[in-house]
Amino acid sequence: MAAPRRLLAVGAAALTIVASVTFVNAAEAAVPAPPAGMSLVFGDDFTGAAGTGLNRTNWLYDIGTGYAGGAANWGTGEVETMTDSTANVYQDGAGNLAIKPIRSSSGQWTSGRVETQRTDFAAPAGGKVRIESRIQQPNVSGAAAAGYWPAFWALGDAARPVGATNWPSIGEWDIMEDINGRSSVFAALHCGTNPGGVCNETTGLTSGERACSGCQTGFHTYAIEYDRSTSPEQLRWYLDGNNYFTLNSSQIDATTWNNATHHGMFVILNVAMGGGFPAAFGGGPTSATQSGVPMLVDYVAVYQSSTGSTSPPTTTTPPAGGTRDAYAQIQAESYDAANGVTVETCSEGGQDVGYIANGDWLQFNNVNFGTGGVKDFVARVASGAGSGVSGLIEVRVDSRSNAPIGSFALGSTGGWQTWSSIPGNVSNVTGSHTVYLTFTSGQSADFVNVNWIQFRK
Repeated sequence: MAAPRRLLAVGAAALTIVASVTFVNAAEAAVPAPPAGMSLVFGDDFTGAAGTGLNRTNWLYDIGTGYAGGAANWGTGEVETMTDSTANVYQDGAGNLAIKPIRSSSGQWTSGRVETQRTDFAAPAGGKVRIESRIQQPNVSGAAAAGYWPAFWALGDAARPVGATNWPSIGEWDIMEDINGRSSVFAALHCGTNPGGVCNETTGLTSGERACSGCQTGFHTYAIEYDRSTSPEQLRWYLDGNNYFTLNSSQIDATTWNNATHHGMFVILNVAMGGGFPAAFGGGPTSATQSGVPMLVDYVAVYQSSTGSTSPPTTTTPPAGGTRDAYAQIQAESYDAANGVTVETCSEGGQDVGYIANGDWLQFNNVNFGTGGVKDFVARVASGAGSGVSGLIEVRVDSRSNAPIGSFALGSTGGWQTWSSIPGNVSNVTGSHTVYLTFTSGQSADFVNVNWIQFRK
């Protein structure tokens, strides 16, 4: 794990967020109803008995000082050991999850870090996903707060199988962070390469420090919304319903953005002690740091809207007259029919067809092969699929149930907009046919984008 969490902008100006807050008792707030146009896809309001652990069907506990095979100290230099003990992670009986860092008599710190079992929280093409929680930051400040680092965040699904050694390319969305009891909040997107790169790692693309009055003494709602219904796409951060920070997809290149956003995410809650981020604001923990002050979490909710239209845009309709030349480039987005895909902006210009997974297909009518002599076909493809995810791109004629006349296998090309022209042998075909591009994979994850196909004599 190169650095599966963040060092945010040092010296950023603190900006006040004017929040409209309705104060309620911690035990009163259940998971809220979905925003208009969205549905609840995950929720936990931590109503278990006092002193009990979490429902492990929903949550897994991170144990120790790093992921198996990943960087030490969770990649950030923090000093605590994470446990699944109910001394560190427990439901308080008042409708909250408590994550409590504790210093032993020998000076060693333990704390808690939990992740959702699910890793598929994603914005569908043309839709949105919103990840939200109502949290009271640890109620400690001044010298007693040195080293405290509570956080609510999400990582890309491809991080889990490899101990986040592919960080930051797979995306990290920091929804709430505070350090050293500063009564503030930081937000960030981590992406691209580390160090440096277009996402300024290890700092990331950040909001800087924003004042958050009362965030130690009361509950506030923190959320991120990834919106793929806008152009450009947006990531928006909210405090108590107020949008205080926004990133547009146009701010970085398409490949980096897509690799950080166009996939499932899993949610993480933790309280770290020490590390690079607290060190940038004075350091800690020290002998004056107070042990045993928890972060309280009232609920976690994930909402999702329905997918947008997958119909081909009017600007990419099939050719006039209805006949296609098999030996000219056939733009993927000019399909006559399709299943499970969407059209998106292509880094090579124009558009491509993306979010293609097992069982998806494209249909092109009236493709004319002439009197014969076809030798192979070429597909212009890209893939940012995770390790172990691959599939077959297949050509069939006249029916999707017919045997393929040609195919090739594809794994990652290095990014969803990192294009490569891949050839595949095909059986000889004459005359005009309906051509189907079909996609087969042993995994459910998206594995390819297609820009165009072309047959060759």
